[in-house]
Amino acid sequence: MAIIEDIDPVKADFRNFLYLVWKHLNLPDPTPIQYDIAHYLQHAPKRCVIEAFRGVGKSWITSAFVCWLLLRDPQTKILVVSASKGRSDDFSSFTKRLIADMPELQHLIPKDGQRDSMVAFDVAPALNSHAPSVKSLGITGQLTGSRADVIIADDIEVANNSLTQMLRDKLSQSIKEFDALLTTKPEARIIYLGTPQTEMSVYNSLPERGYEVRIWTARFPNPSQIEKYMGRVAPYITDALDRDPALAGKTSDPKRFTDIDLMEREASYGRSGFALQFMMDTSLSDADRYPLKLIDLLIFDIDRDVAPVKLTWAGSPEYTIPTLPSVGFIGDRYQRPMFSSKEFTDFQGSVMSIDPSGRGADETGYAVVKMLNGMLYCPVASGFKGGYDDETLKSLALVAKNQKVNLIIIESNFGDGMFTKLFTPWLAKVGYTCTTIEERSVGQKERRIIDTLEPVLNQHRLVVSENVAKEDLKTEDPRYQLMFQLTRITKDRGSLVKDDRLDALAIAVKYWVEQMDKDTSTSLDEYKTRMLEEELERFADTVFGHSDHSLTWANA
Repeated sequence: MAIIEDIDPVKADFRNFLYLVWKHLNLPDPTPIQYDIAHYLQHAPKRCVIEAFRGVGKSWITSAFVCWLLLRDPQTKILVVSASKGRSDDFSSFTKRLIADMPELQHLIPKDGQRDSMVAFDVAPALNSHAPSVKSLGITGQLTGSRADVIIADDIEVANNSLTQMLRDKLSQSIKEFDALLTTKPEARIIYLGTPQTEMSVYNSLPERGYEVRIWTARFPNPSQIEKYMGRVAPYITDALDRDPALAGKTSDPKRFTDIDLMEREASYGRSGFALQFMMDTSLSDADRYPLKLIDLLIFDIDRDVAPVKLTWAGSPEYTIPTLPSVGFIGDRYQRPMFSSKEFTDFQGSVMSIDPSGRGADETGYAVVKMLNGMLYCPVASGFKGGYDDETLKSLALVAKNQKVNLIIIESNFGDGMFTKLFTPWLAKVGYTCTTIEERSVGQKERRIIDTLEPVLNQHRLVVSENVAKEDLKTEDPRYQLMFQLTRITKDRGSLVKDDRLDALAIAVKYWVEQMDKDTSTSLDEYKTRMLEEELERFADTVFGHSDHSLTWANA
């Protein structure tokens, strides 16, 4: 094999073959980073993880790599595992198309009698074997029974299978199967290619299992960022920074993305999303970066009219709700009350807040928050895709009526009061009357939301209906989920791409916090007055031997 490789540069170096594939596909020459990934693919250790930014072409490079392995040794057995069957079918289709169309690979086209399907196919020179030359499956497919010399996990982590800790645990368990499927050949390998989808990415646990991780970031990281990667950044990146430190913050692959392209994507994804999918930064600098946690909520079935006189929170595991998946970070979970009094009484008030859709793909977020004895209860909170259309306005009016709200607060930052003018008639149409006011928010949104909600959550004074959490999970795009927004917001400007539902909740909570502050101030004034009256009475008793309450100035 070594003699053949010395003679044939295409077989000797995968980068040369990658160049031919790109030319066949009428693509520009591979970029330096694509060549660097290709070189690492060829020479990486037995167990490796390639993390690279979205859009770098990982899946296309992987398909070319599979073809190159078969070109070198048609007896190689390869298993490619993707996040879903659809992705694995796409991979198979693209790989088979390369074999059928490229002159250098056409001798590998399956012969009559050989396997030739989307799930599995043989190459012509392959000897009869239980295992096909190439088999592609989704991570949830039937992995047991497969055998392979090379296992390639191509983007197995996606938003849909890594959103909650339960899903991440399930994914982590599935990939443990890979070691049982690997042959004992010296050249046998397991290769992961992917982009982290959450801060608790399954890729983070692989070094503990003996995997080497190599990371290619979309921008050259600055010195403080470099430390977060624990020596895993590709030498291509770090060497370039050593030669020219001024590269920090600039695009690492200008042929793929310019600096302006990356700025636009950062605005679209939000800072945290961009950090994950373009910078592969899954670090959590400290607990305060994500100050709002699900464990600080109380989950309870909330009645429309009444609530327990007292609820008590506890963070111990026996009060965790295991049937309610958490979208928070590791260890975050939903808690039911440790104690709920048997006495119920009417709510002291009910407020609905509406954050109208501003522009583009924004939602109209809404939340209802009720108050009793200093505890805040959220029976409903969600969002509508529409903004000013009749269906959305009618639905919001019905929510207000069904929840018997006393006050509706509408954020007026967009539209200059137009939403209120359109919405108010719908209250009359559904047969409901209540006070409607507008509120213009000022200051940085993220800080305002956190400053409002964090103290309330830390004191465990916010009770959320279990139905709110369940319905929230049904929202397909996690960026629109209330609980996802709650656990991902930071004080960084633009930390959330979507915040409509969380902003609506914060507006309603803020109203009650301010009301309780006023009540506290009033109570304090009344207490001081009462203490002064008692002191005057004692003074009168001491000096005059009696106290004529009717003559004291405090009672005048």
